[in-house]
Amino acid sequence: MKRVHIFVSGRVQGVNFRWFTKTVAEKLGIKGWVRNLNDGRVEIIAEGDDEKIKNFLIYISKGPVLARVDKIDAREQNYKNEFKEFSII
Repeated sequence: MKRVHIFVSGRVQGVNFRWFTKTVAEKLGIKGWVRNLNDGRVEIIAEGDDEKIKNFLIYISKGPVLARVDKIDAREQNYKNEFKEFSII
C-alpha cells in the first residue's frame, strides 16, 4: 500500500478538478482527500494499492476537460490507513 501527498498546479480551480479527483479516486478505490489552496494549487492526499495510485496520478495529470495541469509534485509518505473514503475538503 502507498500514500502520496500531491500538489497540482495550473488551471485547476473553478474547473471541477476536485470533483473529478474524487470521482477518479472512488472509481479506483483510493482513500484520502482533495482541497483547493489559496495560491491556486490543489492539494491531495491519496492512499491505496501501488498500481491504483499510479493510475490515479495518470488521470490527475490530465484532469477534467476544462482544466490545464502544468505541474504535479507527488511525494510518497508512510502509509497510514487513516481514511474510510475520499473527501472534498
